[in-house]
Amino acid sequence: MNKTFTPTLRQLRAFLLVHQLRQLSAAAQKLFVTQSAVSMLIRQLEDGLGTRLFDRTTRSLHPTAAANQMVPLAERILRDVDSLSTGFREFSTMQRGRVSVAITPTLASFLLPAAIRSFVERYPQVHLAIDDCAPDQFISRILGERVDFGIGTPELPGAEVDRETLLRDHLALVCLPDHPLAALKRVRWIDLAPHPVITVRPGYGIRLLIDTTAARAGVTLQVTNEVSFLSTAILLTSSGMGPSIMPSAYARAAVDSSLVIKAISAPRVSRDTCIVTKRGRSLSAAGVTFIEVLRSTFKQPLR
Repeated sequence: MNKTFTPTLRQLRAFLLVHQLRQLSAAAQKLFVTQSAVSMLIRQLEDGLGTRLFDRTTRSLHPTAAANQMVPLAERILRDVDSLSTGFREFSTMQRGRVSVAITPTLASFLLPAAIRSFVERYPQVHLAIDDCAPDQFISRILGERVDFGIGTPELPGAEVDRETLLRDHLALVCLPDHPLAALKRVRWIDLAPHPVITVRPGYGIRLLIDTTAARAGVTLQVTNEVSFLSTAILLTSSGMGPSIMPSAYARAAVDSSLVIKAISAPRVSRDTCIVTKRGRSLSAAGVTFIEVLRSTFKQPLR
């Protein structure tokens, strides 16, 4: 026996068919190959194992004791291989699988509902896990591979992640129609200086971007209310406690029609929401498909 010999799947399939059918020609028909090809596979298997598997007569083949002992093992190997192939095929065709996504609750509230409904309806066998995390936990979830990818805007992404824009956005002011800023044709950062404003706390999402942009425009903002969630900022603005600063996409998705939304200019600041992946890591078929479904829900950019 050749100690380095490893039977191939083709040899094992030929062996089992010949054992079952007792004829090379019949096995060849099942395998869609020539009779000589089957004979060669059996001979290679016998040479590699160092034992005869079939006693040949003019009309048929008779399995030896070694062949009969090999059958259960060969059947198990091919069964496991077929099961593995089926599993891979089911993953690739979305008949099974899992996709996990990191996202902050604020983004999840307006980005995900339509996409999740569509994805679950189309691929009910795929498990979708949403990891709603705080902004300061977002990148660590991705780098630690606790999720397949994230949806968000990392402030300092570094070199370990890749970003692909999902939604192009900008900072905006949200106020009541009777607020003085609502009457302006264009709201600049300098126009905010005399007015108390509402936004997120330091360390939360967009606050660093807001503070650095205001400073660059030479403005010291009068932040009178700091919140952890933009939904709270919307509530306070609706209650007459002052205008809020937030991404326009969230404002348009969450705000009621009685409030005014105006882009803040001079400078106008982009705030893109991205698909964030760990560099060098490939997404599964389920992950790629969920992103495609997510993109399809934003046929028209939120502005």
